[in-house]
Amino acid sequence: MMIHLTQTVSDNAHHLYFLAQDRLAVEAASPLRRELLSALAAQPKAGEREWVKTASSVVEGKLLTTAAVGVGAAAELTPEAVRNAAGIASRVITDDGEVVVSLPPCLWELQGGLQAFVEGWRLGAYRFDRYFSQPAPAPEQKTFVHVPDYIFEQDAQAALNKGGLLADAVNLARDLVNTPANDLTPGRFAELASAAAQEAGLQANVLGAADMQALNMGALLAVAKGSSQEPQLVVLRYRGNPDSSETLGLVGKGITFDSGGISIKPSEGMHEMKDDMAGAAAVLGAACAVAQLGLKVNVLAVLPCVENMPSSKAYRPGDVLRAANGKTIEVLSTDAEGRLILADALWYAEQQGATKLVDIATLTGACKVALGDLYAGVIDNDAEWAGQLLAAASAAGEDLWRMPNDQRYKALIKSSIADLKNSGGRYGGAITGGLFIGEFVTKPWAHVDIGGAVARDKTTGYLPAGPTGIGVRTLVALAEACCHAG
Repeated sequence: MMIHLTQTVSDNAHHLYFLAQDRLAVEAASPLRRELLSALAAQPKAGEREWVKTASSVVEGKLLTTAAVGVGAAAELTPEAVRNAAGIASRVITDDGEVVVSLPPCLWELQGGLQAFVEGWRLGAYRFDRYFSQPAPAPEQKTFVHVPDYIFEQDAQAALNKGGLLADAVNLARDLVNTPANDLTPGRFAELASAAAQEAGLQANVLGAADMQALNMGALLAVAKGSSQEPQLVVLRYRGNPDSSETLGLVGKGITFDSGGISIKPSEGMHEMKDDMAGAAAVLGAACAVAQLGLKVNVLAVLPCVENMPSSKAYRPGDVLRAANGKTIEVLSTDAEGRLILADALWYAEQQGATKLVDIATLTGACKVALGDLYAGVIDNDAEWAGQLLAAASAAGEDLWRMPNDQRYKALIKSSIADLKNSGGRYGGAITGGLFIGEFVTKPWAHVDIGGAVARDKTTGYLPAGPTGIGVRTLVALAEACCHAG
């Protein structure tokens, strides 16, 4: 859904107005449109973000829609409010034809306002209909944003381009999460990631089982043993600042299907376990966006992709594994597999030169119990680095919450026969899972658990029901912050 800029407003089109309570701003409307807007009583109350009204009229024999979407009080306007209003607006006009969008002055004055509008518009209109035999046709629309004469068009075009690029990166992650595991095997994920990387200008390399064996990745390989699908370690590189010795390491959990292995999950809800690669999808989308934006930063992305299946070859509860860094792990549950593949992947990222790291994973159901589906949880080993990550999330409009990383929790993952055990039990599971991963990094690191925030059951704002694509925008914002830092 492309968006274009225009300085002219035609009556022969659908019209969509964003209205702020204390700044109506419909001066660009024709007399006919003004009359319709007045009839709509287009004064949204303060704080009513999801305020929408529509009317229809016949112009030159065409039935056209005029819609008004409220954003609340101008003084309280935020980029996230704009995203939500734009997401709602993207689903209001469903007829073919041109759509002209008029934005109030307060949105043009808001830093990042136009970019947020574009993000929300394209994210809110997302649909995944690949598997319908007869998908409902999308409306044939051409969308224009009316640019006031006091706005520098070059700046507006740059904001439009960046917002569209970020939305595309999020929707790439959403598409991957929506794809069923019979089509998105580890090998297929590696193929798609390599193709996306090449298109974005990233260097891509894929390690197979033999390569991982040579690197002594005993934790990652153990998880893959139960599946007939060979594990893949996708490695993406971007050198946006060759003069810098700093490299941002991004690692994403890529379990393309998680049955739980021998510690098999209940059948109820197991179909959702195709989303256990959402961390890898988020890292892929973010890395592609970083390259397409041409950010002056070095990025190393590592995506461990495996299937966790039960079979006669699968690893078992009670097994002791040796990770690539030499530490031994007693397996209590084969359903605590994400931390095992991340252990070896993070070690590898450090070996390849990452100086600061973030991993993102649908690691635990415990995080959803703790934080619901709104926030992702964070565990870290460096308060300053965690602060930069949280600031990036805030700037991007994504919700992260720093969990307590009290070292006393480590007693729960201490084994009597090995260095660690891969499960600390039911209580504090999101914390102990993160602390386990932290045993395999030495550089500043933060772990983001998106186990609850990976998907929504209901459509709200710019988030249609289904995968949220959380993490993509935060990681890009973090990369941008790294540019400014050095």
